[in-house]
Amino acid sequence: MEDVLDVYTQPYNPRYPTICMDESSKQLVGEARQPLPAEPGQPVRYDYEYQRNGVCNLFLFCEPLVGWRHIEVTERRTQQDWAWAMKALVDDYYPAADRITVVLDNLNTHVPASLYATFPPAEAHRLLRRLEFHHTPKHGSWLNMAELEFSVLSRQCLDRRIGTQATLVCEVAAWEARRNADPTPVNWRFTTQDARIKLKRLYPEIQD
Repeated sequence: MEDVLDVYTQPYNPRYPTICMDESSKQLVGEARQPLPAEPGQPVRYDYEYQRNGVCNLFLFCEPLVGWRHIEVTERRTQQDWAWAMKALVDDYYPAADRITVVLDNLNTHVPASLYATFPPAEAHRLLRRLEFHHTPKHGSWLNMAELEFSVLSRQCLDRRIGTQATLVCEVAAWEARRNADPTPVNWRFTTQDARIKLKRLYPEIQD
């Protein structure tokens, strides 16, 4: 926990950006019947029946100090999918960075081995030299600021029926563009000192 909190105290440096990463799933739901159009005094009406069209995965990256965010939509959430998302982070979004600090949870795919399971050893090593991972502790995913962005995404974009992956990609891209056009940095206030007071029960007791 204190390791992640120490990361959040680092000042902004474009050569050493701090990125928070998280992932979530979205059930694709289509309409079983055509919705009834809106009328004066009556909103659009949707039938309670729906069609299940599978599940998509969303990898969300955000840079809290500048208010940038990006979402990769994938069919699955395998170690290869994560590895390709990390490669995009390094080569497409932060090609000029010397080293990228990544805060993420302890999911079993979020490990360097996933890069070696996806790319040739030389390429995996190249990517890892540009990445520095800091994992949130067990039951401590709330320390990951990417969860704040997922909360906003869920309220503003995902809290409705979306029937296909193609539609999901378009809707998420539109949300991302709007958010990035008016960037809102995260003002993180929970410090290590706060943790030692408010979460004292989590620290071991040292006997004199």
